[in-house]
Amino acid sequence: MDRLTSMTVFIKAAELGSFAAAAEALHLSPQMVAKHVARLEARLGTALINRTTRRQSLTDIGHRYYESCKVVVAEADNADLLAMDMKRTPAGVIRVNAPVTFGSFSLAPFISDYLGQYPQVQVELTLSDRLVDPLEEGYEVLIRIGELSDSALVAYPLQPYRLIACASPEYIARQGMPATPADLARHSCLIYGIWSPSVPCRWRFSREGRTEEVRPQGRLRANDWKALLHAALAGYGITLGPEDVLQEEIRRGNLLQVLPDYQGPARPMHILIPDRRRATVKISSFVDAVRAAFG
Repeated sequence: MDRLTSMTVFIKAAELGSFAAAAEALHLSPQMVAKHVARLEARLGTALINRTTRRQSLTDIGHRYYESCKVVVAEADNADLLAMDMKRTPAGVIRVNAPVTFGSFSLAPFISDYLGQYPQVQVELTLSDRLVDPLEEGYEVLIRIGELSDSALVAYPLQPYRLIACASPEYIARQGMPATPADLARHSCLIYGIWSPSVPCRWRFSREGRTEEVRPQGRLRANDWKALLHAALAGYGITLGPEDVLQEEIRRGNLLQVLPDYQGPARPMHILIPDRRRATVKISSFVDAVRAAFG
């Protein structure tokens, strides 16, 4: 017999004044009610209820035990309700890992809106361009850009991560607008990544099924695209960056799209979770919201 169940039966017997009444209320037999009470008494080594053929009453210890049992059972019921509510309402901490540029420019504003919608959720966001092991490092949600390798992760596709080339109106007025990708060779390009002779930087543009590849040249390279964006806004050259961020700068008139008749590079992007079967409501709600915003 479960002790919590026995406490519940004892409470009902104490409140209704007889085993028969408690049995009827709990849909048990009077004999089963008596067994639950006897089990508690045997465990405690004392009588809880004085029983006669005509009536029953709580002993002094029974009165105190009854009050304590009510608190214990109420707390257990509250714990069950909390657990069931958490199954329905997102709550708790979500540990998320995402690429640096997408995470800082696009995902962070989304997370602010998400947290406003779900006040019981906390998000721990780590930005890194390296591949992480979610099981070893404790991440519950990953966002990755690029082709996926075979893994046990459950992946949901998002919109491709598209790049476009932009420069400030001042730079274009000073240096002219490139008409083709080949024209970029005569321009100052703001290049993402640290220079490596073994892996030279290449920008690819396509139009009407034809792809053109150029090796950009420029005086500024950086491993953080925010630095390149600031340089582009200041008129120092042409940058290649995420379309969703640059479109806002274009709308404000701070930048102009370079080679608008060409499509810039695009890479697949996914949101991943370790195991679909273990996804709690907090994870499911976050994944669904990301897919709605970026899918």
